[in-house]
Amino acid sequence: MEPKLITDPKLSDILNELKQLEPIFHHPELGTTRQDFEKMMDDSFWEVGASGNRYSRDYVLDVLEKRSENKSDEVWKTKDFHCLEIVRDNYLLTYTLDQGERITRRSTIWRRTDSGWKIVFHQGTVVENR
Repeated sequence: MEPKLITDPKLSDILNELKQLEPIFHHPELGTTRQDFEKMMDDSFWEVGASGNRYSRDYVLDVLEKRSENKSDEVWKTKDFHCLEIVRDNYLLTYTLDQGERITRRSTIWRRTDSGWKIVFHQGTVVENR
């Protein structure tokens, strides 16, 4: 039933770079302030949460700002990464996120810019049947 997702070998360097940035907003070494998160996001960023709700850039920034006040020691595991160039300098990265009690499939559209990688879009979908 599941597709066999194989990243084009020409994208292996991109895949490795992007894997280091996921899960998004969960790498304190990349920043923990609202300004840090703003730098990571494209101005057009939006998200579809695991709930199916759509969230604006400003809403996500507000949530991230509040969350950064309450540091967490949660350890999340990622696997099954796949990268696809969808248009020049724009890449769809998909993977599975294991949060212990919850497994989600994640999709992030990343844009390579002169100032670094920017997140354009993100979606999380809960896996019901494991």
